[in-house]
Amino acid sequence: MNQDKYRLPWFVDQMQRFDGELYRLSADSVQAAMAPGALDVKTKLLIVLALDALKGAAQGVEAVSAQARAAGAADEEIREALRLAYYVSSMDVVKTSLKAWGE
Repeated sequence: MNQDKYRLPWFVDQMQRFDGELYRLSADSVQAAMAPGALDVKTKLLIVLALDALKGAAQGVEAVSAQARAAGAADEEIREALRLAYYVSSMDVVKTSLKAWGE
């Protein structure tokens, strides 16, 4: 994987056929977010992987995990990123459960 350029999601590529301006805005946003900076591309991919898992984007998890592996992520790094998504999502259940005791 080219470390300087993140692969656009398929649906952003498809938008180019229907709305060039929306495609450009979306593509620019992806590139700005995923360009190497203080975080390297692998770290950014692991964060995106966790966010996709958190929002239930199965296709995103499949695609981004492959991209993360191509960027050098080990399976243990992928496991940890996915555990973070679970941790964040499960805390709402714990917090809301306190209402059962009037908290």
